[in-house]
Amino acid sequence: QVQLVESGGGLVQAGGSLRLACAASGRSSWSYAMGWFRQAPGKEREFVAAISQSGGGTNYAALVKGRFTISRDNAKSTVYLQMSSLKPENAAVYYCAAGLVPVPTWKGYDCWGQGTQVTVSS
Repeated sequence: QVQLVESGGGLVQAGGSLRLACAASGRSSWSYAMGWFRQAPGKEREFVAAISQSGGGTNYAALVKGRFTISRDNAKSTVYLQMSSLKPENAAVYYCAAGLVPVPTWKGYDCWGQGTQVTVSS
């Protein structure tokens, strides 16, 4: 199994940017596809973005495509989510997850981080 720790959340004004990071530790962390999900109060956890093991394949939710970018640095065992043009509705706890395939559903991931809070002020 792999252990995941997110960082980089915080308070940002609408229109601003944040970069989240997810540090992976454990055996063969590079062998996992990685995903970012988010959950706002009272809402279900939703898919944001995913990336393949090599980083050559990415997948985005329609609502964030063009504004968010997922990337990974396997040498550092870290996955990033660069978020720009943030909106108040993007506020949520953001989670990274590890799985076998970069699918847009939380059921495809076995390991989860503890989450990092993103707050967007209007």
